[in-house]
Amino acid sequence: MAQGGNHGIAAISQLGESGLSTRPAIDPAYDQPDYKLVPKINSLADYATKRFRLAGKAYLETYDPFFVPTDSARREAETQGQHFVSFANYDYLGLAGHPAIKNAAMAAIETMGVGALASRLVGGERSTHKPFERQLADFLGVESVLTLVSGYLTNVTTISHIMGTQDAILIDELSHNSIVSGTKGAAGTTFTFRHNDLDHLEFLLREKREKHRHVLIVVESLYSMDGDIVDLPRLVELKEKYKAWLLVDEAHSIGVLGQDGRGLCEYCGVDPTQIDLIVGTLSKTFASCGGFIAGSAPVIEWLRYTLPGFVFSVGLSPVITAAAQTALQLLQKESWRIEKLRRNTELFVEASHEAGLDTGPAIGRAVVPILFSDSYETVAASQHLMANGYYVPPIIQIGVPKNQPRLRFFFSAAHTEEEIRGVVNLLAHRPGRAAAAVQEPLSATPAHDPA
Repeated sequence: MAQGGNHGIAAISQLGESGLSTRPAIDPAYDQPDYKLVPKINSLADYATKRFRLAGKAYLETYDPFFVPTDSARREAETQGQHFVSFANYDYLGLAGHPAIKNAAMAAIETMGVGALASRLVGGERSTHKPFERQLADFLGVESVLTLVSGYLTNVTTISHIMGTQDAILIDELSHNSIVSGTKGAAGTTFTFRHNDLDHLEFLLREKREKHRHVLIVVESLYSMDGDIVDLPRLVELKEKYKAWLLVDEAHSIGVLGQDGRGLCEYCGVDPTQIDLIVGTLSKTFASCGGFIAGSAPVIEWLRYTLPGFVFSVGLSPVITAAAQTALQLLQKESWRIEKLRRNTELFVEASHEAGLDTGPAIGRAVVPILFSDSYETVAASQHLMANGYYVPPIIQIGVPKNQPRLRFFFSAAHTEEEIRGVVNLLAHRPGRAAAAVQEPLSATPAHDPA
């Protein structure tokens, strides 16, 4: 009987509002005798080769800066009396190697094992799941939180799940790829507004709102390619004026923005309960991996029983939960890390401007790009830094428009002033660089950040 009950609950997530299965039907034309697929390329390998070439493989022919095993690279440098400094990892508060986090993870392995073993809905959950979600909700100032095994999956499954055929989704043109993928999986219609242009957003709301049953506005808090933020107070006004829903992706702002690191709401003085859904990740400030959705109790309870990315995915492993929960506690206990991160980022921006480097629209919080004129110059700059012990992979083609290549710097409370000034100095005096001249930021065009 219990088994039948579980299957009945899980089946809820497979039903649309009409109660009918939402599984895609097989195209009847496929079974017709005259239905033919004419292959354009002979093999998948040939197709992959072509696609990779279009994606910019030529940039990698002389130097491949990606997939560097950073832990072994650091050990090798240290054994040779050299340094290896990464500005490519989002360990914002410097907690990834904290002894308390490592001890908590090891204790979880000893007492509970490694895996979560099943979907929490059909297989039962671990005793650590709900306490962590409760603590995270209290920290964010919301009623409830639901954790998932992937930050990327969190946006994809949430957006595609809550929006129906009569609904509309309005997203910023610089939205993360997980947001874009979520809209592609949604049954509703998607509209894009210019980056951080809330006048354009309001124009779209005036034009589209009455034609759709529900409207969801999706923005990021701290944009991970440009390091800028949205005007949240005005955004809340717009969503209330036009009776829309608002989803804010706080992936890069928790532990970064606000005096206590509570994110964009704290930074802007907005009550988090005014935001319908807050989405975040455990892979940055929380030194772990996974994602979460935060909101009102009725919404989170509905998602707990119906959200495909939760119902049909395994829960967080005890190790992951223990690490993230300890990081949350350290974030509140060692709040000096938030201020150190702010000082480090502002130092980099100030030093970069003095050197004539272009940091674009970044506000100086955790994420700062250095913009270049072309992709080859960007790759050469990355190679120069790597040769001198600084790891900053180039962002070219994938993730940003072709005319906006950059080195993207992630900062940590663990970075030192010497490391920050050192990397700026190398960029300012890199081989082939013309005399320094402060550049105007490049205009924003669509980009879909892979990270």
